[in-house]
Amino acid sequence: MTDHHAHHVDDHADQVGHDAHAGHDKHAGHDKHAGHSVAMFRAKFWITLLLAIPTLIWGHMLQQLLGYTAPVFPGSRWIPPVFGTAVFAYGGWPFIQGAIRELRAQLPGMMTLISLAISVAFVFSAAVTLGAPGMPLWEELATLVAVMLLGHWIEMRSISQAQGAVKELAKLLPNTAIRVTGEGHGERTEEVPLSRLAEGDVVLVRPGANVPADGEVRDGGSSVNESMVTGESRMVPKAQGDTVIAGTVNGEGALRVTVTGTGDRTMLAGIMRLVEQAQGSRSRAQALADRAARWLTWVALVAAAVTIVVWLSLGADTSYAIERMVTVLVIACPHALGLAVPLVIAISTTLGARGGLLVRDRRGLEEARLLDTVVFDKTGTLTLGAHRVIGVKAVGGQDENEVLRLAAGVEQDAEHPVARAVVASARERKLGIPKATEFAAIPGHGAHATVEGRALAVGGPNLLRKLGRSVPEEFGAFADKAAAQGQGVIYLVEGPRVLAALAVADAVRPESAEAVGRLHEMGLSVVMMTGDAQAVADGVARGLGIDSVMAEVLPEDKAARIEALQREGKRVAMVGDGVNDAPALVTADVGIAVGAGTDVAVEAGDVVLVRSDPRDVPRIITLSRASYRKMVQNLWWAAGYNVVAIPLAAGVLAPLGFVLSPAVGAALMSASTVIVAINAQLLRRVRL
Repeated sequence: MTDHHAHHVDDHADQVGHDAHAGHDKHAGHDKHAGHSVAMFRAKFWITLLLAIPTLIWGHMLQQLLGYTAPVFPGSRWIPPVFGTAVFAYGGWPFIQGAIRELRAQLPGMMTLISLAISVAFVFSAAVTLGAPGMPLWEELATLVAVMLLGHWIEMRSISQAQGAVKELAKLLPNTAIRVTGEGHGERTEEVPLSRLAEGDVVLVRPGANVPADGEVRDGGSSVNESMVTGESRMVPKAQGDTVIAGTVNGEGALRVTVTGTGDRTMLAGIMRLVEQAQGSRSRAQALADRAARWLTWVALVAAAVTIVVWLSLGADTSYAIERMVTVLVIACPHALGLAVPLVIAISTTLGARGGLLVRDRRGLEEARLLDTVVFDKTGTLTLGAHRVIGVKAVGGQDENEVLRLAAGVEQDAEHPVARAVVASARERKLGIPKATEFAAIPGHGAHATVEGRALAVGGPNLLRKLGRSVPEEFGAFADKAAAQGQGVIYLVEGPRVLAALAVADAVRPESAEAVGRLHEMGLSVVMMTGDAQAVADGVARGLGIDSVMAEVLPEDKAARIEALQREGKRVAMVGDGVNDAPALVTADVGIAVGAGTDVAVEAGDVVLVRSDPRDVPRIITLSRASYRKMVQNLWWAAGYNVVAIPLAAGVLAPLGFVLSPAVGAALMSASTVIVAINAQLLRRVRL
C-alpha cells in the first residue's frame, strides 16, 4: 500500500470514527491510556530497558545473586541513582500522568497504584542515597518500570489489533474511481479522487477492482465478492439493475455503475460507524469489572498500609517494610481486571462485523445468551418480501421448467407484480426466457403474446372465464390447496387447452428452515408474527416447523404482543425490518433488525443483520454465549489471582523463606494481564 493510500485509510477511518466517539467520550469518564499509543509504550520500553541495564549491573541485587563485582571507578557508585532517576522520570511519567487523571476524576485505579509504588520506591531510594539509613531500591524501581511498560505495550497492542476493524474496513475503498462521461462513441473516462464522486455519476469498475461507491449496475455483468462487508462467502452475480456496495471486489466482468451513495452515505461508512459505537458502548459486565477494579484499588491501598505498619512493628528494616509495601501495590494493580472485558468486547464486535452481524448496543448482545424465545416478522425476514412462483402443476407430464419458461416469455413485458414474480422465478432458475411478439395486456385478466410461434396467455381465474374456459379437473386440488394457504393461482393457456397452473406467493427464504432448526437445537422456541391472514401464516409456519403463529397483527399491536410474551416470563428477541417493526424491536429484550441491502443504520435494533439472513440469528446467540464465557473466565482469573497474590506480596510466607521482590511482583502482574489477553484472543476460534 502506498503512503498516499495509507494516509487515505487513516483519514477516512478517523473521520468516520469521529462522530461515533463524540457521544461515547461524554460517558467514558476517564481513560487510563488517554493520549497514549502502542508506539509510545514500545519506544519507552526499549529506552527504559537500556537505562535499566546499567542500574542492574552496578546495583547490589544482581551482584549478590550472581556473585560478581561490578567495575569500580570514580563516580561508579552514582550509576544506579542517576540511571534509576532517569528511568523514573522518563519511563514512569505515563503512569504518573494517568494517576493525576484518575485522582482528578476521583476514580483511583491502576495508574494510581503504579505511580504510588514507583514514587515511594524513588523517594525512599533517593533519601537512602543522600544519607538516610536503609538499602536503596534503584534496581527494583528500574525493573518495575520496565516490566510495567512492557505489560502496557502488550495490552495496548492487543486492544489496537482488536479495534483495527474500522481501519481494515477503510482499506477496502480504493483511492480513486474511473468516472465515465458521455455515451456511445463519445464516451470518455477519467480517473478522479473518491471525494469528487457525486450521486448520479457513472463509474467503470474493472475486473478485480474494488467498487468505489454504493450504486446500481447500469451496464455489464459480473460476480462480486461481498464477504468483507456482508460475510457472504459466495460470489454474488450482478447484472443491470442490481445494487453494488462500496468496498466489495469485482470479479471477472466489467461493470458500469450509477453512484447512489458516496462518503458517509455508503453502506461501508454505516458499518464503520456501528462498529465504532459498539466497541465504545458500555456493557453490564464492563460496569461490574470497573466497580471491582475500584474496590481492588482501595483493598490494595489498605493492604499496603497494613503491610508496612505490621512489618515495622515486627522490627523489620525500613527498606524491607517499604519493599513489601511496594510489592503489594504493584502486584495488586487491577490491570488484568481492567483488560478482562474491554478486550473481549473489541474482539467480539470485530468478529460480528466480519460475519455480517453489526452490534449497535453491547447490552443487546450480552442479553442474547439469555433468550428463550425468538419472534420473527414474516414478510422480508422469513420470506423474501417479493412474490415468486412456489409451485407448478402441468398437464401431460410436461416439464415444470419448460412451463415456467413459456409463462415468463409471455409476462416479461408486463408490469403487474404477479408477472414480475413469474419472470423473476424463471431468472432465478437460470431459464432462458424466450422473446415474445404481439404482446398485449388484458386489464384485470392477464396478458397474451406469441412465444416461439405459439399463441399463449397467462392469467388468473378471470382470464379463464373471459376465454370461456373452466378450471380443468386435474388442477382443482392444486388450486384449492393454494387458496387454503392464501396463495394466488395463475394459468398458462394455449388455444382451448390449459397447459399448467402456477401458485404465486411471497416466497420463503431458502435459509429460513435451517435458521428455525438451529434455534430449536439451541433450546429456543420460535414464534412468527405477521399481519397476513391466518391461512397464509399457518402455511409458512408448517413448512418451517415454527412453534406458534400470531397472524393478522397490526403494526401498532406488535409491541403489545412482545410485552405479553415477556409477562409470561419469556426472554424475547424480535427480528424484523426496522420499519413497521420498530416499536416491537425496541420493546423486545433484544431487537434484531434486518439490514435489507444498503440500509444498515437501522436505529431500532440492538444488532443489525447486514445479509438479511435469518441464519444469522442463531449466530448472534452463539457469539453472545461465547463472549460471556470469556468475560466470566477473565474476571474470575483476574479476581482470583489477586486473592492469592496480595498475601504473598505482603510476605505471609516470609517465615518460610518465600519472599516476592517488587520486580517479581511486576512480572506476575504482567503475566496475569497477558493470560487474560490470550484467553480473550481465543474467542477468535469460535465458529459462528
